[in-house]
Amino acid sequence: MGPAMQRKIIHIDMDCFFAAIEVREHPALAGKPLAVGGSPAGRGVVATCSYEARRFGIHSAMPMATALKKCPGLIVRPVNMPLYKQVSARIQAIFREFTDLVEPLSLDEAFLDVSHALHCKGSATLMAAAIRQRIWETERLTASAGIAPNKFLAKVASDWNKPNGQKVILPDEVDDFVRALPVENIFGVGKVTATKMHRLGIRCCGDLQQWPVEKLREHFGSFGHRLYELSRGIDCREVRTSRVRKSLSVEDTFATDLPDRDVCVVQLDVLHAELLARLARAQSDSASRIVSLFLKLRFNDFTTTTVQTPGVSPDLPTYQMLLQTAWQRGQRPVRLIGLGVRFGEGDDPRQMQLNLQL
Repeated sequence: MGPAMQRKIIHIDMDCFFAAIEVREHPALAGKPLAVGGSPAGRGVVATCSYEARRFGIHSAMPMATALKKCPGLIVRPVNMPLYKQVSARIQAIFREFTDLVEPLSLDEAFLDVSHALHCKGSATLMAAAIRQRIWETERLTASAGIAPNKFLAKVASDWNKPNGQKVILPDEVDDFVRALPVENIFGVGKVTATKMHRLGIRCCGDLQQWPVEKLREHFGSFGHRLYELSRGIDCREVRTSRVRKSLSVEDTFATDLPDRDVCVVQLDVLHAELLARLARAQSDSASRIVSLFLKLRFNDFTTTTVQTPGVSPDLPTYQMLLQTAWQRGQRPVRLIGLGVRFGEGDDPRQMQLNLQL
């Protein structure tokens, strides 16, 4: 067992963060299906929703109009980003009471390395519980936590007992835990990759462990080596306290190739909604601003092309224009579409135009 496996990593994930804050500010919303996001009259999307809303099949990145069809009684609240940022800053201050090694992933989640922290007699499990209790006492919000020897397992564990729970994976429990872990729990394994794995008889990490790394690379490209490591619970990444996000993107690989440009345009609506939702959740770095937009296409012959244009607002018409340019380069069926933005430094008042109603 290497030194990296001896780390004590906590992953804290706030429960339905935006929605929970809205309920705290407006107690009459408690127990009701609630979505935070843009107006259904435009191209509004769901940024997050309450657990009551999730029972109707509502999820983040879903168009708000679709969410209302699934749940006509859904209560829609606009995004209050300044408030969410204030709350996030106070919660991150709590993290730093326990350790200086904090890596925020977004407004509502972070990794903490408490390997050398002295609080709670050095127990990461007790520290996670104490952090969650402090968040509740100061903010009246619940959080879930995962405690493990590395970032991959800590993040998996934080989702295990949601909401308002925690799970610990001790070093001597790693082998048994990952062996039974479904492949869908591996970061980077989406629906298409999971389906491909199932066809190959791979349903859990234990199945992946039977495959040599060369075979995994043959079937999954460069991702094969990462699959080899993660299926064994190996993740040597450190908690990085200073991380500047350079870009943010979403993409989808389609089970059936999209035959022409018009069908690709239809898929843009869904991807665009997902991009806006991810941007809303990731606005934790106020020093970053959008400086360009890009679109990626991968054709059925696996050739890939990317088109980029300067811009500060990720509007759908711009991505439609980029799609036209990218499509002309291949003019053949498409297996993957990706949308994204690149960030630059400095303040730009135009960045504040970003909202969930584009």
